[in-house]
Amino acid sequence: MSCPFLREQPVAEGARIIRRAFQINRVLRDRQDPLAQPESVIVERYCFSREGVIYIMNLLEPHIKCSTQRSWALTTAQTVCIALRFFASGTFLYTIGDAENLVKSAVCRAIRKVYLALKQFLGVFVVFPSHLRPQVVKQNFFAIAGFPNVIGAIDCTHILIKAPPGPNEGDFVNRKGVHSVNVQMVCDSMFHITNVEAKWPGSVHDSRIFRGSHLCTLFERGDFDGILLGDRGYACRQYFMTPFPDPNPGPQTRYNAALARTRARIEMTFGQLKERFQCLKSLRVAPDRACDIIVACAILHNIATIRKERIPVVGVQPDDDLQPVHLDQPSGRAARDRIVEHHF
Repeated sequence: MSCPFLREQPVAEGARIIRRAFQINRVLRDRQDPLAQPESVIVERYCFSREGVIYIMNLLEPHIKCSTQRSWALTTAQTVCIALRFFASGTFLYTIGDAENLVKSAVCRAIRKVYLALKQFLGVFVVFPSHLRPQVVKQNFFAIAGFPNVIGAIDCTHILIKAPPGPNEGDFVNRKGVHSVNVQMVCDSMFHITNVEAKWPGSVHDSRIFRGSHLCTLFERGDFDGILLGDRGYACRQYFMTPFPDPNPGPQTRYNAALARTRARIEMTFGQLKERFQCLKSLRVAPDRACDIIVACAILHNIATIRKERIPVVGVQPDDDLQPVHLDQPSGRAARDRIVEHHF
């Protein structure tokens, strides 16, 4: 009987037979369609599912669509995905350009176009006290630790930026000696951001930011029936509850514990926001552009939360090391004492 491998090595011929049996046909995807990828790749790159990216595309298309196709203009899908990739990774623009076969200037224009378009939806997706009815917000907060009449948890977080040129460079140096923008946010119990104030340099104290905010004006006028919860970096007011500086054992200690558990929602919101959008850990842009990007990321966070996108794994957040403020108003101390007396 003749051998079929007379002129070939049996091992080499057998390997070729096996390779042909398990050969997978190559499928070339359309490079102009960033969504022509597996779902897992889309979530990893853009922090949104395919349906979430399509929702954002449909939302922003009237504001970012190119009016002409001359010079191979970017499609709406490309523009949105370039911006989401930057927000999700925070990497250098030329790195994103290399991945998408684009020059750095095209990437910069696409990102700017998207975050300016998102700013126009600030009043749609960031609503105080929440998209839910105020009574529902209060019930959800009360279910956490039994703290009554809460419609929001407030705090500030520092977003690092590069040193800006000009005479105002020193204003952006915070107490830790780095350049930053100090951003005030309020959230509800479901991790929705309900208010964002992104315009203050890093050297400005949290309490000063609140006093100069539109939200403070609304509360001073009595437009809202409810209270905010803040940390020891704020002054206690009639509508703003802060911890006791030196609590006595008993009701005051229980009050502080309930306030800390309830107010932790804003810290957890900061954690989710910065893990979902890694660019917020350090922005290499001018302060005004940094503020626009922060607002855009807050809007995208609410879109992701409302659509129940994948929640990022949040590590332990470092303590803020704020110096306590002891400028409590008499009406604030009286309101705090009433809460302690009736609920703790």
